[in-house]
Amino acid sequence: MSISRRDFLGAGAATAAGLTLSRPAAARVTDVVDRAALARKPGTRPIVVSAANGMTADASGKRGIVVAYDMLVKGADPLDAAVAGVNVVELNPEDQSVGLGGLPNEDGVVQLDASCMHGPTKRAGSVACLEGIATPSLVAKAIMDHTDHIMLVGDDAKRFALRMGFHEQNLLTDKSREAWLRWKAQGDGGTTRNWIDTRPNGVRRTSRAFEPEHGYLDGALAFTTGTINMNAVTASGDVASVTTTSGLSWKIPGRVGDSPIIGAGQYCDNTVGAAGSTGRGEANIKVCGAFLAVELMRQGMDPEAALVKVMERVLAMTEPRLLDDKGRPFFDLQYYAVAKDGRYAGASAYEGAQFAVADAKGARLEPMAYLFTKSERPADRPLSGSMPRLTPRP
Repeated sequence: MSISRRDFLGAGAATAAGLTLSRPAAARVTDVVDRAALARKPGTRPIVVSAANGMTADASGKRGIVVAYDMLVKGADPLDAAVAGVNVVELNPEDQSVGLGGLPNEDGVVQLDASCMHGPTKRAGSVACLEGIATPSLVAKAIMDHTDHIMLVGDDAKRFALRMGFHEQNLLTDKSREAWLRWKAQGDGGTTRNWIDTRPNGVRRTSRAFEPEHGYLDGALAFTTGTINMNAVTASGDVASVTTTSGLSWKIPGRVGDSPIIGAGQYCDNTVGAAGSTGRGEANIKVCGAFLAVELMRQGMDPEAALVKVMERVLAMTEPRLLDDKGRPFFDLQYYAVAKDGRYAGASAYEGAQFAVADAKGARLEPMAYLFTKSERPADRPLSGSMPRLTPRP
């Protein structure tokens, strides 16, 4: 059954009146999955929802989301299960968006971020700019478990991890180093992607039009905005969430995206559910997207309607230089959510994205709801200038 977007969102609109905003004229919700029935009845538990790379298999064939779900079935704590699930991805050197083998920053250094929340105890942990430790999700959980703090960063976060017994290793694989060297060989060093040209007649855009979350530029150069978010609900309804990433490839050293920020990269409330994101972190930080999604679910919205509303808020808060003349973004951003009763959803700016689900029906990929069709993506516009480095590099 196909329903209009107005009818679909109408039920939640009244309860979220304080958060309404005008919608893009071309926005729509995907018709490929009918979630109207899902909105009217509880989902199933236990359940795990994650970014699509949760289906990535390690050398032994284990898939992250399956590891997490199997632990839930055996009665594991939801955060233990979710962290074990993302560990599979963090330790897989073939996934260049997370942990070992993640694409490095501008200087060729892999810097990792992660955060987690535990619904039953209302606790959280976070780590940013962590170097040399392949599993930042476990470091974030250790901060939550063993300190009165929530976030540690940089060298001091590494010192904490080593004190807790974590193993230091070189995270830059040959594959990622070769990609970095190819990036460095570009004429302008790629600096226009992350530096804004502030000269009077400078180029105001900071990136090419579509740099997919996991993809290649010019058919050869790897690029990623990184990240896996995973959310888990136990059979009894306890909730947890975790997000971990190597961040934006070739980022300015020290850049922190949304992944380690509680309420942005992930958020959970044991009375409501959990949500998280992948994609352009800078866009998500400004709307506290994971928190907003959970709040909208608290007010009565179905997970999918909540995520679509969050995506609309992102566009309303996006700078004009990052939108085309029709208000469509020159970036990708994905959201994931699961309600305490097992209802779930994924949503993206553009048609074609998928997310992973594991429940009694098995582990699978499902299409995300979206605001714009594939044909509505703005055409790529080549950069017409470059910005000199602001700081000399050796």
